[in-house]
Amino acid sequence: MNKSESKYFATAAKMDEAFLALLEKKDFAYITVKEICATAGVNRSTFYLHYETIGDLLAESMEHMNRQFLDYMAHDSEAFMAKLHTCPMEELYLLTPEYLTPYLNYIKEHRRLFRTATENAAVLGLNSSYNRMFRHVFTPILERYGVPQQDRAYLMAFYIQGLMAILAEWLKGDCADSIEHILAIIRRCIMRPQENS
Repeated sequence: MNKSESKYFATAAKMDEAFLALLEKKDFAYITVKEICATAGVNRSTFYLHYETIGDLLAESMEHMNRQFLDYMAHDSEAFMAKLHTCPMEELYLLTPEYLTPYLNYIKEHRRLFRTATENAAVLGLNSSYNRMFRHVFTPILERYGVPQQDRAYLMAFYIQGLMAILAEWLKGDCADSIEHILAIIRRCIMRPQENS
């Protein structure tokens, strides 16, 4: 990366940080480009060099948060994936507490950003983001249960949409219910694939 590319990405990172700091204080609808620029210490033309709208900045912030979470989870993912392939069938749930607890903690810690993202899910293409995140969990489980390839996309869409709805409801309440309570609800809603047939 050359010096100008480095400066470009450093400026984008400053605007990202400024946006997240503002989001902690006020709702997304009330944040202006002028405020972001003032907080980041950049001028307005710099903002438009990077983004067309604040929605673009929100999308980038969500991508950044998802990457951070996946990096955070990376050290556990090999053991987790190995367990999916080897654990007894009765322990094979679509979303285990071991996988969901760190994610729910992460959402709770960054709830203003996640709430804003769920409120703007269609604009952000949040469904495809969740699809990418959970595909590596669902695919081996559906394989082990012998779910036909042609049915997998439908089942994954069903589970991901349901999970997103639960998370959106939790975020609406500012994550007031405990993580344990949300885990119990998810486990009640998400049965093993064999129980759905």
